[in-house]
Amino acid sequence: MKRLLIAAAVALAAAGSALAEDIKIGVTPGEHAQIMEKVAEIAKTKGLNIEILEFSDYVVPNQALNDGDIQANSFQHQPYLDNQIADRKFDLVSVAKTITTPMGVYSKKVKSLDELKDGASVAIPNDPTNGGRALLVLASKGLIKFKDDTNLKVTPADIIENPKNIEFSELDAAQLPRSLDDVNAAVINTNYAMEAGLHPKTDAIAIEGEKSPYANVIAVRTADKDQPWVKTLVESYNNDTIRDFINTEFKGALIPSW
Repeated sequence: MKRLLIAAAVALAAAGSALAEDIKIGVTPGEHAQIMEKVAEIAKTKGLNIEILEFSDYVVPNQALNDGDIQANSFQHQPYLDNQIADRKFDLVSVAKTITTPMGVYSKKVKSLDELKDGASVAIPNDPTNGGRALLVLASKGLIKFKDDTNLKVTPADIIENPKNIEFSELDAAQLPRSLDDVNAAVINTNYAMEAGLHPKTDAIAIEGEKSPYANVIAVRTADKDQPWVKTLVESYNNDTIRDFINTEFKGALIPSW
């Protein structure tokens, strides 16, 4: 009987270790990292141990995921992921929506877009997806005009009306907050704005509308999309506890999108 009990205990211990799984998830600093820390707490109770790795730009997290250095990432919206897959042939797929982070226009020189003078300089992200998004924000406020405002990949070359003769500077998204001393305005992604102490609700002179196709997603390798740990990760993120944390911690700057 004693041997049977020992054997049963060993079997249970082996089963417990088999249920636990370790994964690495890439995020960008700021809200994505903060939220994922809370998600990791919930996931741990479900047997999923998450190691969070922070990346300072938008390119490396997808490359790292595609190469198998991490198992998932949570930092980008769907149009950006689509563009990365098309351009770099990554074999990645989104498995859940997370948050929408409204893009804002910020300035140290003016208090409204109306105050921008002829020939004003405006900085936008230099990647095609976020650059197009920034331009569409400005178009939605009447600052510029495109022939087709449903095209998410517009560039400054696609502008057909620019009454203020705005000059656009295309910079790395992470550098945009630092550019505010040198340009009249900059269109900045919320994660980099908040990292620099800027709040879209109180500091932006213009902000993207709520009806946006730019919901952020969790991405994994296509081969992993049906793995049990993916279901656990999604359930841990799309949780009322996480929704409450987002609404309380970020005070309306982020919108839960599930």
